Amino acid sequence: MTSTARTAPGPDPDQGVRPAVAGPSRAARLRAGLVRHRTDLLVGVLFVVLAGWLTHGLWPAPGQRILALNPADQTLYEWFLAVDSRALLGDFGLLTDRLNAPDGVNLMANTTVIALGVLLAPVTLAVGAPVTFALLVAGNLAGTAVAWYLLLTRLLRARRLAAGLGAALCGFGPGMVSQSNAHLHMTAQWLVPVIVWLVVRLLRAADPAAHPDGPDRRRLATSALGLAGAVTVQVFVGEEVLFLTALTLLVMAVAYGVADRALLRRALPAFAGGLLVAAGSALLVLAYPLWFQFAGPQGVSDGMFSPHYFSADLSSWSTISPLSVLGGDRASRLTTGPAEFNTFLGWPLLLVTAACAGWLGRRAVVLACVAGAVVMAAFSLGPEVVLGGTRTGLPGPYALLGTLPVVDGALPMRFGLAVLPLAATLLTLAVDRALREPGRARRLVPLGVAAALLSVFPSPLPTTDRPAVPEFISGGHWRDCVRPGGVLVPVPVATPKEPWPMAWATAADAGFGMPEGFFIGPYGRGGSATMGTFKRPTSALLADVAKRGVAPAVGDVQRRQAARDVRFWGASCVALTDDAPHAQTLRGTLEQLFGPPTRVADAWTWRV
Repeated sequence: MTSTARTAPGPDPDQGVRPAVAGPSRAARLRAGLVRHRTDLLVGVLFVVLAGWLTHGLWPAPGQRILALNPADQTLYEWFLAVDSRALLGDFGLLTDRLNAPDGVNLMANTTVIALGVLLAPVTLAVGAPVTFALLVAGNLAGTAVAWYLLLTRLLRARRLAAGLGAALCGFGPGMVSQSNAHLHMTAQWLVPVIVWLVVRLLRAADPAAHPDGPDRRRLATSALGLAGAVTVQVFVGEEVLFLTALTLLVMAVAYGVADRALLRRALPAFAGGLLVAAGSALLVLAYPLWFQFAGPQGVSDGMFSPHYFSADLSSWSTISPLSVLGGDRASRLTTGPAEFNTFLGWPLLLVTAACAGWLGRRAVVLACVAGAVVMAAFSLGPEVVLGGTRTGLPGPYALLGTLPVVDGALPMRFGLAVLPLAATLLTLAVDRALREPGRARRLVPLGVAAALLSVFPSPLPTTDRPAVPEFISGGHWRDCVRPGGVLVPVPVATPKEPWPMAWATAADAGFGMPEGFFIGPYGRGGSATMGTFKRPTSALLADVAKRGVAPAVGDVQRRQAARDVRFWGASCVALTDDAPHAQTLRGTLEQLFGPPTRVADAWTWRV
């Protein structure tokens, strides 16, 4: 190459220095920045509008509507939000006595979204947990999409169209929409891009080649402490999402290191040191809560969900979710329920993503995303591969993890959720490259990606009318027979399969406790995890009456047992509403057990 080819032309002696040499003017840069900010704002508004449209069935009256596909879990999460909100009243602890009286419930051992509940406590106390729940369902979708959009535009420097398409898949992909059926702890993923950014920032600070004086120790420290803070908050939002994020980043880090060995050799010592600082700092805060979760009162140290049952069918990956506009109901047989369509990406999206990965080539970030997606997809298949509903007998990679402590609490099929942002990153990189290059790719790649995303475009979440809370509760009449913080026994008692009485406590801002209920506790063999607790003889008797409508034989034995049970619960009041199943038969049974009732609003009550 000649020297003239390397040298930029000098200034024209007749015109002086050309203005272009100085670059864009300050005014031009300000105009360009304003355009970018307006575009970012528009993208954010579009994500909020889409989230509002998907959840419009809950609006404008969340207290009268409920998710039709998973009302039981919504009832549970609204109760969680009501309990969390009591932190604003100075009435909160990691062991709550507002359920499963007298033993209580370990909030760390349950997916209680404590950070979200405390953050939105003013909303819950002002307008009720159903409103907070509806806000979080929509907010988690939009917030996750916005967070990924910001990461893709700032970290990868992707053009805004490319980042918008990728972020839309991150926030509104099949798994996210499916989990929006009441699983707030799984859809609150807006901290995941923050964690990814902090890890990358830590890596860049650890690379001595990027800094003339070696690793940037100041940035290493701030990145490590920021990572510790983000991880700590995520523990109180959703530990399962944090686990999936950590495992995915571990796989990606190994793949990236193999692809760029020079970076691995340069940055590994400082990077590993920064991670140790982050882990140590987080543990300073999390040591007690995590001990409380696994070894504290009512804590559990194992998972209660079978990985053989909650594993993804291999054919589900090529099937479009029933919750997508183009999906069909027959696909529902490939999963355990409407909240677990985590792997239903469909052939169009899979093929386009694979084609984009191949077109992008052997870049380290591409190889890391592909490795992460393949590994997490493989883990989602569980300990035994299932194809079309039939067990093949072939062992799945999850068998390597299933025996590890804590890991057995993660549902294999949810590993598929980690594939969404990895696929979205590949699509973003492909569209961004196409937009920067001339030729047919500039048009074909964005159109192909958009068409693939349209194949999984979601439909609104189905909703239905929710049962009205009795006037006995909504009017505050419960205070006539139970003091705040005391125990009220609804008839029938709440159970994991029938948790509806928990909505009474939610409507009263968890102002009273209840026996038994819907929660995870240590009531299995050897203290292993179970859903709910043992039924007391009286609650079992009343549940049978509510189910069959047959009056039982009640004598002195049953009356003495009922007295022991209410004493065990620490109850001060038993309540039966007119809309209870077989209400007349239940009332007759309760009169034989506890004597004549008192009518309070729309409920019959017995002071016990």
